[in-house]
Amino acid sequence: MEGYARIGDTCLVGDGTHSKIERHDFGVLYLTSRNFKDGRLDLSKVYYISERDYAKHFLGEGKALILPKANDLVFSIIGTIGEPYLVRQTDRFGVSSSVAIIRPNRELINPTFLLHWFKGPVFQYALFGIKGGVAQGYVSLEMIRSLPAPKLPLAMQRRIAGILSAYDELIENNQRRIRILEDMARSLYREWFVHFRYPGHESAPLTDSSLGQIPQGWGVKTVTDSFEIVGGGTPSRKEPEYWDDGIIQWFAPSNLTGAGTMFMDDSCEHISERGLAKSSARLFPARSVMLTSRATIGAIAINTHEACTNQGFITCLPNERVPLYFLFYWLKENVPTFQRMASGATFKEISRGVFKTIEFIQPPFVLASRFEATVGPIAEQMHTLQRQTANLRRTRDLLLPRLLSGQVELADLPDEVLP
Repeated sequence: MEGYARIGDTCLVGDGTHSKIERHDFGVLYLTSRNFKDGRLDLSKVYYISERDYAKHFLGEGKALILPKANDLVFSIIGTIGEPYLVRQTDRFGVSSSVAIIRPNRELINPTFLLHWFKGPVFQYALFGIKGGVAQGYVSLEMIRSLPAPKLPLAMQRRIAGILSAYDELIENNQRRIRILEDMARSLYREWFVHFRYPGHESAPLTDSSLGQIPQGWGVKTVTDSFEIVGGGTPSRKEPEYWDDGIIQWFAPSNLTGAGTMFMDDSCEHISERGLAKSSARLFPARSVMLTSRATIGAIAINTHEACTNQGFITCLPNERVPLYFLFYWLKENVPTFQRMASGATFKEISRGVFKTIEFIQPPFVLASRFEATVGPIAEQMHTLQRQTANLRRTRDLLLPRLLSGQVELADLPDEVLP
């Protein structure tokens, strides 16, 4: 490798509009730093602006670098820092000042190569070494201009970009399949247990209950009477022995919100047996369902190994009457209820005491078991795809620095990556 250049020497760097623009329920997409995740657009929470404001603030003379164009990189610089996205020909959106726009000089640097460089560990380490802010992180445009970019022949950049993009394509295919399977499982839950269109529903009359009309033979119970819940705790950070060489998985809410997956195979931090004994953290078995219960209420995941959590969770333990996937989708369906029942001045929280009082529709044992038998294989497919995706990401992220350092020769790699 011939060395490094500064981003500012190979790219134009700007940011989105600093103007305050009225938001609407429809119109042109108006994206902020929260809308970029894993190299793609996350439109689960998105703003819109009018066509008129889009033309006023993003189009016209003197606004060349405010409007993202195809092959530009947009890059989150406030809050969630370092999430890049390569703009496509079909994209049409404006961005706020929380998003940087990087326009590569294509005679010097390949945009797709630059995307992978931005996502790689060397660039991310350099980025987080210069970021500012305490409550909310940020990087300035001048900081971005000072960051490194490899100096490589364009042909080599294109070859590396092609190899790494093949991994991205496999990852996106897996994610697409997971989303389809998730929709199938959740739709089945809603059909059977929300709309009561379950097998044999035609011959089952409805009867009144405290939750409205439900099928005859079904019951209404509180959470207390339906399944067990446990809370969490945090061992003292002042005691190294509670953390050093710990092997017990210990989850914080950010683990779930950051992963966004149905299953959690591991936590970011681990505690020791002594740390568990000397805190209010409680060990629960594999295949429990963790629910974040404060600040961000409603992130939900299934642990695949014995684990514990901090105090920002309510963990639900399935049983024969309330099996795992039925419980998981009941929690998913009732997140708005949990959020409405939350209270608190500094941050919202639903306490275990309040959670226990929530009424719970209990279907017949046979129907719950039938749902579990139907959805279980679908969920296991999702878990397999999730693990494959994690392995692909690890391989991709390890490959770039090794290619750049010469540890792996381009000539030794195929043009296409096999799953």
